[in-house]
Amino acid sequence: MPTTTCIFDAYGTLFDVAAAARNAATEPGREKLAAVWPQLAEDWRLKQLQYTWLRAITGDYCPFWQVTQDGLDWAMERQGLGDDLELRERLLALYWELAAYKEVPAMLTRLKAAGRTTAILSNGSPDMLDGAVTSAVIGDVLDDVLSVESVGVFKPARTVYDMVGERFGTAPQDVLFVSSNGWDAAGAAQYGFHTVWVNRAGDPVDRLPAKPQHVLSDLTTIPDLAATL
Repeated sequence: MPTTTCIFDAYGTLFDVAAAARNAATEPGREKLAAVWPQLAEDWRLKQLQYTWLRAITGDYCPFWQVTQDGLDWAMERQGLGDDLELRERLLALYWELAAYKEVPAMLTRLKAAGRTTAILSNGSPDMLDGAVTSAVIGDVLDDVLSVESVGVFKPARTVYDMVGERFGTAPQDVLFVSSNGWDAAGAAQYGFHTVWVNRAGDPVDRLPAKPQHVLSDLTTIPDLAATL
């Protein structure tokens, strides 16, 4: 049976998580941020992810918006910006308006034209995801946006991947799962999905029990790949 359903992680996969820091750094009076924004963005994302993993292990679930704020606080303190509350609020506001990567709208449009179901499966809170989808103007080429808030645990818990079959009535082999996070793609591969790791940075493959079946540098050819599975 051909792949019927294409599921995407959100942050870092469809949406550019560095955009908030990068855009804020171009604003007048942001000289301190302009000097350190790449490292701040990297630290922010890393801590955001690390806090989801730790909370998944300990069972201390909280909305993704909380770990997003906690990660930013750590990153700002590391760069000596922890006392700039106005900057903090600006960065958080921009996170609700993250830009989609340039190839995303056309890629999703091609998948829909081919008759495939498209959806997001994300750690993000529903209101955060709604803001990002609206800002990127891609809601009309998505069939649904699934948040882990429904199950109260972060990826890569199997319960999260279960949400796809429960929502769309699909078997794992019917699904192509796409993520920019190597650990997420590995978790989905172990679950039984066809998987793509979008490796924009050219990083090594994670040493985990399962590996993504496909590695791409961006999302452009996802419709072509889906047609072969």
